[in-house]
Amino acid sequence: MDMYFMQVCFWTTLLSLVLTWAISHVRNLRKKTPKMVDTAAQERRDGGPDVIIVGAGVGGSALAYALAKDGRRVHVIERDMSEPVRMMGEFMQPGGRLMLAKLGLQDCLEEIDAQTGTGLALYKDGKKAVMSFPLEDNNFPYEPTGRSFHNGRFVQRLRQKASSLPNVNLEEGTVKSVVEENGVIKGVTYKNSSGEETTLLAPLTVVCDGCFSNLRRSVNDNDAEVMSYQVGYITKNCQLEEPGYLHLVMANPSFTMMYQISSTDVRCSLEIFPGKIPSIANGEMTNFLRNTMAPQVPENLRKIFLKGIDEGSQIKVMPLKRMSATLSNKKGVIVIGDAFNMRHPAIASGMMVLLSDILILRGLLQPLEYLGDVNKVSEVIKSFYVIRKPMAATVNTLGNAFSQVLIASADKAKEAMRQSCYDYLSNGGDGSSGLMALLGGMNPRPLSLVYHLCVVTLSATGQLLSPFPSPLRIWHSLRLFALSVKMLVPHLKSEGVHQMFSSASAAAYRKSYMSATAL
Repeated sequence: MDMYFMQVCFWTTLLSLVLTWAISHVRNLRKKTPKMVDTAAQERRDGGPDVIIVGAGVGGSALAYALAKDGRRVHVIERDMSEPVRMMGEFMQPGGRLMLAKLGLQDCLEEIDAQTGTGLALYKDGKKAVMSFPLEDNNFPYEPTGRSFHNGRFVQRLRQKASSLPNVNLEEGTVKSVVEENGVIKGVTYKNSSGEETTLLAPLTVVCDGCFSNLRRSVNDNDAEVMSYQVGYITKNCQLEEPGYLHLVMANPSFTMMYQISSTDVRCSLEIFPGKIPSIANGEMTNFLRNTMAPQVPENLRKIFLKGIDEGSQIKVMPLKRMSATLSNKKGVIVIGDAFNMRHPAIASGMMVLLSDILILRGLLQPLEYLGDVNKVSEVIKSFYVIRKPMAATVNTLGNAFSQVLIASADKAKEAMRQSCYDYLSNGGDGSSGLMALLGGMNPRPLSLVYHLCVVTLSATGQLLSPFPSPLRIWHSLRLFALSVKMLVPHLKSEGVHQMFSSASAAAYRKSYMSATAL
């Protein structure tokens, strides 16, 4: 009996110890995730921010305003608060203006001498084709015109708008690194304008520091590829004959573009390729622009093109990068803008994709009362990555394809594609208006873009085979088909086959983000 009693006591004690350990272990597991955000939560209770945004360019400023309007406390850290001087982000497509209006920021295009953009003027071999954004697109609920402007002026207006809200703190400082704990980004370490190193914590950090981001590799294993270089300068005190158009010259080695960025300033830019970059310092670039590129510019544009060179306008060279969007494996962080996704700027649609992304993110984050729940925020980011595809995939694919078509080549297959693209746009009709709707972000449907690419390819094939299909012409046609596939397949891989061909995704995007409501 005593032995039995002792056994009962032993097993009861052992079971109690096991249960006590199990309960303690479960409680510790439950506390583990909250502990990761305890410090950030304390910061929030003590008046700290809900969101840290790194970068106060177009994206950072617009997102700060949008989140602050939803009641979030936002702290934005920008390396240089003076007016930026850039030759990118100077044209906003009609679709971008719609997104800007939905964010309540349309007035930021006022008082900066922005110019109305009505379409594209395309030049090739002495011929000219003019295409306007379709005026009778009943599915587009906004004025079908773009705007061109000095990027710095627009950015300053966005900063002013964001900082006008009491729950936005816009600070000049240089972010050195992110603060990470167990795979969760909890904030950033930065040097303020006084040179003091400071750590700032928040439930959510947004990296939006542009194409030269120094944080991208810390939060996202994604490398940008340099495709080519853009050379640009501003010709002052002049106006184009048709200031409402982007003037795009299909030159050699690639395109030359001119457009009005104020009532008196014209942006002149062109593309050159690695290994062929003339020196600015010793005057080679000036000679290249004057002697090689200027003769290819149509006479009605050449005077303005040369005026900027002759007057000694500052010439800048900037790498053109391409980078597919990938999700970060870190929690507590979102990457947007050029730090997240880049494409060729030939179609001037990067800001439109950025503003679309901000509109989507804002809507997905609105239901979350507390952004420190890293699992819920991670689900939001996954949804964002899918929902953005109709706009992003359309622009990314179109930018890549159009940039390749613009490159001059002695290759018959490539030149046939180049000529076919020009003919397709210049012939007018549904083909031209359809492509302009895609270009302007008025109809973000990847499947529609694939259709236009197929038509252009078939037309080019017809040109190569005429007047009769000889073996050599058939060979060139096959190479042309391979070129077309090469334009498309990388995007099918990066964007996803379903997203590229799903009409339902495009319809859902249009209904949610391009309707006439909330304008």
